[in-house]
Amino acid sequence: MKPRTALLPVVTVLTAILTLTAAPARPATALCPSGGTATPALPADLLGRTVRTMPAQQQMPVQKQVIALTFNAAWDETGLDAVLKVLRDDAAPATFFLTGQFADAHPAAARSMAAAGHGIASHSYSHPHFGELTCEGREREVRLADQALRTATGTAPLPFFRFPYGETTDQQVAEVNALGFADIEWTADTNGYLNTAGGMTVQKAVSRALDALTPGEIVQMHVGDPNGRDTILDAQALPLIIDAVRARGYEIADLRTLLAPPAA
Repeated sequence: MKPRTALLPVVTVLTAILTLTAAPARPATALCPSGGTATPALPADLLGRTVRTMPAQQQMPVQKQVIALTFNAAWDETGLDAVLKVLRDDAAPATFFLTGQFADAHPAAARSMAAAGHGIASHSYSHPHFGELTCEGREREVRLADQALRTATGTAPLPFFRFPYGETTDQQVAEVNALGFADIEWTADTNGYLNTAGGMTVQKAVSRALDALTPGEIVQMHVGDPNGRDTILDAQALPLIIDAVRARGYEIADLRTLLAPPAA
């Protein structure tokens, strides 16, 4: 009995070795996101957070109350010409957050925004709910959008990213930061995109921007309509918003000042 018993540990060890040798090697888990894009380094105060108002030290010019105007472009470009005319006539800067699909479908519109001197930034590629995607899926949305914007405009977009539907989590913000983008959302949305069919009017859109008026406010508007309607309330509300905030002592700031180093 003793010799047979003594062989058991040896047999067990040999079996384990054979099992490990026969098992296929597991591939190393890929890091996600897999690395940054070709974007400039971001100031530390833009990382690890969702930016909903401009940081105080970036509210330029010095000792002035400012707001920033932003437009999302995900559907059509119906109101774009009117928006660009108002911005030009009123000497007001703006930042346009484009989806990659918009840039692919309307490259001339994307180029016209950039040619007018305004900032171009990313709003994902196809505007999905990011919480329903894997990390790899979210990275793909960011990278595809960045490439689409570069192709359409012929230049590198700003290192800013606006999440679809404004839906963010700490993990997702960390992911876009790792890819080289700051998360720039908004303080107030005019809701002009709802149009009259959604109970909105030009005055209601203006009021939503003014009701939230605060130093560093970021206003979100849209250049198109999700249902292809010809009337773009935000284009009509824009000059009224500009006049009203300036009458209250505010300046229109350029979001690109967020990339400037903090004042010493």
